[in-house]
Amino acid sequence: MKLSTINKFALISIASKPLRTVLWWQVYAAVALTLAAGWWAGMHGAISALLGGLINVTAGWVYAMMVSGGTVKSAGQTLRTLVRAEASKIALIVLQLWLVLTAYHDVVVTAFFATFVISVLVYPMALLVRD
Repeated sequence: MKLSTINKFALISIASKPLRTVLWWQVYAAVALTLAAGWWAGMHGAISALLGGLINVTAGWVYAMMVSGGTVKSAGQTLRTLVRAEASKIALIVLQLWLVLTAYHDVVVTAFFATFVISVLVYPMALLVRD
């Protein structure tokens, strides 16, 4: 496949309205909790909360991009795509958790994990959004 035949907007467009909506909800929750953590624990609390929220936002975006691409030809192909997307999401979450906890020495663990957990809990709300 030539690069010129690839849809230029395929990399930034997510076909599923529920996934787009939930990603925005995760962003809103991360920003709100970042502001609260900044007020509560200062700059490092805000940075920690933002990182905790962004972990799930980026992983959810990768998942959404993987399941939004292309046409599905069979049930087996759908299942393979979903499993690959979920595995990629989990691997990215684990990698990002490791990176933050090892590289950012001033992490405020309470703010970081609170925002992380809340953004995880927001994700299943995609079931409530109509397509």
